[in-house]
Amino acid sequence: MTITLSDDASRLQVDRIHSWLASSYWSPGIERALVERAIAGSHCLGAYRDDAQVAFARMITDHATFAWLADVWVDESVRGQGLGRRMVGWFLDHPSFAGLRRIGLVTADAHGVYAGLGFHPLVRADRYMERLAPGLADQLRTAP
Repeated sequence: MTITLSDDASRLQVDRIHSWLASSYWSPGIERALVERAIAGSHCLGAYRDDAQVAFARMITDHATFAWLADVWVDESVRGQGLGRRMVGWFLDHPSFAGLRRIGLVTADAHGVYAGLGFHPLVRADRYMERLAPGLADQLRTAP
């Protein structure tokens, strides 16, 4: 089974991506329109087996100093084969992201995958802050 990676936006299967993200722990129930806006503002990567999309990831960046890796999703049918690691590596090796000073991400369950690619806990966590949409803080506190 060959799985190919592509950042050709015309290949993205938005219905499938929306379904995955709406069922995720980090964006449960997300509206399709919001997924479409997120895709439009990001450098997206799809993984495809034949013509079916089997994984997705996106990077948000200024292309100079900072990027944020988000929405890494691998379909259950191909999990455990290193595809998530391969997709993140694709971004890390891509010329558009070379020389960035910082790439951030959030994960609840893939620390080992990301650690193997050079990610680590925040060096100065006391300096980081965030502003959340109304109600999101409560949602995050109660999420598994």
